[in-house]
Amino acid sequence: MTYTAMHGRAFAISLMAAALLTSGARAESPLQGAWLAESAKEAGVDTPEIIGHRLSFDGDRFRITKDGKLLYGGTFTVDPSANPSSISFEQNETQSLAGVWRGIYALTGDTLTVCDNAPDRSMPRPTGFAECIAPGYVVVRFKRL
Repeated sequence: MTYTAMHGRAFAISLMAAALLTSGARAESPLQGAWLAESAKEAGVDTPEIIGHRLSFDGDRFRITKDGKLLYGGTFTVDPSANPSSISFEQNETQSLAGVWRGIYALTGDTLTVCDNAPDRSMPRPTGFAECIAPGYVVVRFKRL
C-alpha cells in the first residue's frame, strides 16, 4: 500500500470517528443513574434540607427532585480528566438558582461527592474540596440508588 493510500484510509477512519462523536455516541458515564443525597453542607454548615434530594443523570441531562417534585434540572458536562474532576450544571428547568453551576466531583465506588457554586454563581469553580467550606459553595455526598 502506498503512502497516499494509507493516508487516505487514515483520513477516512478519522472522519468516521468524528461523525460518531458528533452524532451523540459516547462512552457511558459512571455518573449515569440515580443518586440520593446523604449529607450536605453549605459554607461548611450542615444543610439537612438537602438530605433526601434525588439527583439523576440521563445522557447529558440532570434532574434534582424531592418527594417526586422537580427542584432543578437541565444539562450537565463533566471533565473526569481535570484534577479534581470537574462538573458543570446548566440549571434551566426551574427559576430557583437558574444559571450555570460550576463544580468538582469525586466518585468512589457508589459514593458521589459534588461541590459547586449553586448558592453563588459568581464564585469560581472550586479548585479543591477544602474550598467548599467557604460561603458560596455547597458540598453534597450522594449514594447510588
